[in-house]
Amino acid sequence: MGLLTIIRKQRRKEKEMRILMLGLDNAGKTTIVRRLKGGLDLSTVMPTLGFNIDTIIHKSYSLNIWDIGGQRTLRPYWKNYFESTDAIIWVIDSTDRDRLSDTMMELNELISEERLAGASLLVFANKQDLTGAMSTEEIKLALDLRSLPIGRRWCVLACSAISGLNVMEGLDWVVEEVASRLYLLQK
Repeated sequence: MGLLTIIRKQRRKEKEMRILMLGLDNAGKTTIVRRLKGGLDLSTVMPTLGFNIDTIIHKSYSLNIWDIGGQRTLRPYWKNYFESTDAIIWVIDSTDRDRLSDTMMELNELISEERLAGASLLVFANKQDLTGAMSTEEIKLALDLRSLPIGRRWCVLACSAISGLNVMEGLDWVVEEVASRLYLLQK
C-alpha cells in the first residue's frame, strides 16, 4: 500500500477495503465467503477455477473480497490481483499436515511481495471442527509467522467455515486493523 493510496482513501473517505482471500486449494476459502455473506447454502460450494468477487457491507465498510482459486496451476496468477490490497485472508486446512510445507512456501512468497507490504494478514486456521486439526500455536510455528518483519500486522484465528466458528470475529479483526491504518480510527 503506497502513501498516495492512503492519502487518497483518507481524502475521499471512501470506507472501502480490498481483501484478497488466498490459500491452497480445498482450504475452504469460498465456503468462508459464503458464510460471511449470511450462511448461504454451503452444500453447493465448488472449487473456484479463477476468481470470485463479493462485496459485503460490514461495520459500515464496503469490503470487496477477491476469492481466488488455490490450485497449483492458478497460483502463478495470484500476483495479478495484488494492487491496492488492504488485507490478505490466508486460509489453511488445519487437518492437511501433508501440504503444510507447500502452504508455508506459498505464504512466504506472498508476504515477500512488495505490493503487499502494507497489507494486514489474517490466517484462518480452518476446519477446526474436524478431528486432527492443528492448533493455532502449531500453525504459527509451522508457518514461522513470528519471524515476519516488524510492522507487519498479523493474526492467526482458529475457525470453521462449516460451523461458523470465529469467521465473523476474523472479519472484525481485519476491518478494525485496516480501518485503524487507512481511516485513522482508534481500535
